[in-house]
Amino acid sequence: MTIDNGQLTVIVGFFLGIGAFLIACDLFRVSFLKTSKTIKNLSKRQKKKTGTLEIWMRDLTVWMSKLVKINEYKRIQLVSDLQTANMDITPKLHIAKAVIKTVPLGLLTIPTLYVFPLIAPLIIVTALFFYFREVKSVQTKIGAKREAIEFDLSRLVATIDKTLEHNRDVLTILEDYKKSAALELKHELEITVSDMRASNYESALTRLEARVGSTMLSDVTRGLIGVPRGDETRLYWSSLSVKFADIQRQMLKQKAQKVPGKVKKLSLCLLVCFMLTYLVIITVEVMSKMGVIFGG
Repeated sequence: MTIDNGQLTVIVGFFLGIGAFLIACDLFRVSFLKTSKTIKNLSKRQKKKTGTLEIWMRDLTVWMSKLVKINEYKRIQLVSDLQTANMDITPKLHIAKAVIKTVPLGLLTIPTLYVFPLIAPLIIVTALFFYFREVKSVQTKIGAKREAIEFDLSRLVATIDKTLEHNRDVLTILEDYKKSAALELKHELEITVSDMRASNYESALTRLEARVGSTMLSDVTRGLIGVPRGDETRLYWSSLSVKFADIQRQMLKQKAQKVPGKVKKLSLCLLVCFMLTYLVIITVEVMSKMGVIFGG
């Protein structure tokens, strides 16, 4: 069996590419896939085994983050947003992750320019849309977290209103409530309780208000700050309990109103799937009949 020049060029290029890749991995100190997977799977926070693609994406994101440049103001703001959203990554890693996720879509413009150039701008716009959506995902998570906390505040205020009749210890009230609180509010209360033990109550509650950034929570912290001072807050908590109960009912109505829209979208997708199924069946049958006719 003889090998012509074209085949030899392909083989040499293939092995040169592998060699260049291995040299680049060594220069940039990229760990072996087996090592990365073992370390990741041994992590205490890891609940499931990490896939090969996820390992490659993570290593590539870490490498890309070294090339990302962020001004100091944006970095500080992004650090605060990531902490509020409970995302344990650096601002550069967050930006790099958004870039890595959108680059494959952007690379589709290269073959598209040769096959169908008119659709290339649409792909570029779509890639930019996905990039900015990924970057803004922090604000989306913060909004969802704030909404979940505000939904649970009605129950917290009602509990405080009843408990203050026989107990005015704010730390004990928050400790008891966090056992049955929703996940988002429970996390914030755990931080606040630890902060209250390490510092004074007013500072800890003020930091809670600043972390969440909710006007409803501001009303709650304002009332809690007045309790240790000896202020008469019975009427305040009663009116706040009624107000928050109304807000909770409105939030439930809004969630109920969104359900029909989601059902309609799912029904439309199901209809499209049925139509595609029938279209494929009809096309196959027509092509088979035409094959019989022309073949005969």
